[in-house]
Amino acid sequence: MKFSIRGLGTATPPHSVAQVDAVQAAQTFCCSTDQQRQWLRLVYLRSGIERRHSVLLENGDAGIEGRQSFYPPQRDPEDRGPTTAQRMQRYEREAPLLARRAAEQALARAEWPASEIDHLITVSCSGFVSPGFEFSLIRDLGLRPNVSRSQIGFMGCHGALIGLRSAGMFSRAEPDSRVLLCAVELCTLHQQYGFHQEQIVANGLFADGAAAIAGQVVPRFDPGWGIFRHETVMLPDSAQCMGWRIGDHGFEMRLTTEVPELIGRSLRGWLDGWLAEVGLRCEAVPTWAVHPGGPRVLHATREALDLPEWALEVSHEVLRNYGNMSSPTILFILDQLRQRQAPLPCVALAFGPGLSIEAALIL
Repeated sequence: MKFSIRGLGTATPPHSVAQVDAVQAAQTFCCSTDQQRQWLRLVYLRSGIERRHSVLLENGDAGIEGRQSFYPPQRDPEDRGPTTAQRMQRYEREAPLLARRAAEQALARAEWPASEIDHLITVSCSGFVSPGFEFSLIRDLGLRPNVSRSQIGFMGCHGALIGLRSAGMFSRAEPDSRVLLCAVELCTLHQQYGFHQEQIVANGLFADGAAAIAGQVVPRFDPGWGIFRHETVMLPDSAQCMGWRIGDHGFEMRLTTEVPELIGRSLRGWLDGWLAEVGLRCEAVPTWAVHPGGPRVLHATREALDLPEWALEVSHEVLRNYGNMSSPTILFILDQLRQRQAPLPCVALAFGPGLSIEAALIL
């Protein structure tokens, strides 16, 4: 049996900013010297990103200074910007709207009425509120009030794959059930002020977006994209490499330079062992969906797996056009690959706090 993707929807906020323009705004939050401004500019322009979307952008026409009012320029070295409470208030307002657009598209593509959904799984690591955006989805989409609800929280960039693993487990336990998964992240609510290099790297990578999947369990050889197996691993001695902490002024991202090195050292051996269990080798996998944590993460993955440059083209494309949207990003990549009728099997990979790796085999 496999968890079949019957419908996949994506959504981004209506306004976006070119990465080259984002440099100017970021310098007003983070830099006090010309040397700092130059370093930040290089980080942003070497990110592999051309454009990112944000719920904080208020129009698409004004100069960068006039396009958002949530983050004022840094007043003094102690200024850290909006409080966490202010950021969560914005999350509470914006997350349901973006989630609804993605979920409506997924249901429309599946040709399922919302009333037939049995399980709703939501994924997010960029905001907390209770009741969460799942309540809004139930109300606004017309889901049954007795739909079961599960929330995958604070799992980072591989959260959607963890959500899909849960979706498959629900579906196998109740083979006639239908599942709706929705991941939404508003990462730009966590812009950090001050010159802290790890946080500036995060400021320059992350963006806002949502994605949803409507699916159900089907026989393994049913045509169409479906997730057949999952695997996960937590790399030893890696807890310091990637993580989030809730600070007084947003969530503070930790993303060290060790991440690509760990991936390069650890990925191939682990993945070879897992694929061998189903009679596959890396060389025989024609399609790869790799979460673009950044250009160095993609490069390390390609080198570790000895893939040709074109193998991660869609991952680079999503990074270039949308930035790193955390958990929904891998679903954006799967959506592009499905639309292009990429050959199967496909291996999806995403990296999260720990450092931990999630993999999914798609047949």
